[in-house]
Amino acid sequence: MDLGLKGKKAIVTGGSKGIGLATAILLASEGAEVAIVARTLEPLNAAAQRIQEETGKEPLVIEADISSEEGARRAVETAGAHFGGVDILINNAGTSAAKPFEEVDAESWDADLDLKLLGAVHCARAAIPYMRGAGGGAIVNVTAVKGKAPSASSLPTSVSRAAGLALTKAMSKDLGGAGIRVNAVCIGLIRSDQIERKWKQSAPEKSWEEFSADPQHGIPLGRIGEAEEAAKVIAFLVSDSASYVTGTSVNIDGGSSAVL
Repeated sequence: MDLGLKGKKAIVTGGSKGIGLATAILLASEGAEVAIVARTLEPLNAAAQRIQEETGKEPLVIEADISSEEGARRAVETAGAHFGGVDILINNAGTSAAKPFEEVDAESWDADLDLKLLGAVHCARAAIPYMRGAGGGAIVNVTAVKGKAPSASSLPTSVSRAAGLALTKAMSKDLGGAGIRVNAVCIGLIRSDQIERKWKQSAPEKSWEEFSADPQHGIPLGRIGEAEEAAKVIAFLVSDSASYVTGTSVNIDGGSSAVL
């Protein structure tokens, strides 16, 4: 299926690993020009090599901390100048920070909101002028199912992600007239470095397939998802195939969440 992404200019924050890397690979394989952004250069270079090996396209590597307005603006403007525009923004940068409310200090709140919420805000503010100039664009905010249904000891992440969902809806209302679509994906259990560490620490005797399929995860589809599966949904949302989809969120959780 041709998603109509050939020649599109895309920025993926948190693009050095996990869902960000999988999305960058898929966008590049569909013909998009891709910039990957992260805070550390070494994993960025490793990701760039993998993208080139798998797709034949060389991504633009941008080392930047998008939790600061200056860092986010510089990342977007670097990509915009290199590509001659920005059509797609994937706000994927983030970490998993989950503790009980009373254990989260002010510094942790600031760091989480700066990265996950304000990072998306800063990147979008910098990218929107390029999209307006091109007559439209697409933004996907990568959030989490816990933003819709927070569990105990899920702070500050669940609050930052809930704010990301509100941001998505509000942006979609404001930017629809400019042809800029804004959607979100809500991630559940997806294979990542963190999940693999948990597997090796808690059940080293099991294969990945056995650990993934353990009923304790409570996933109706019976397994933990793969980053490539999330990437396919994200690529659809930024593609011409989703040209009438904006202001919505899609759960990528194997059916485990209790909310739509």
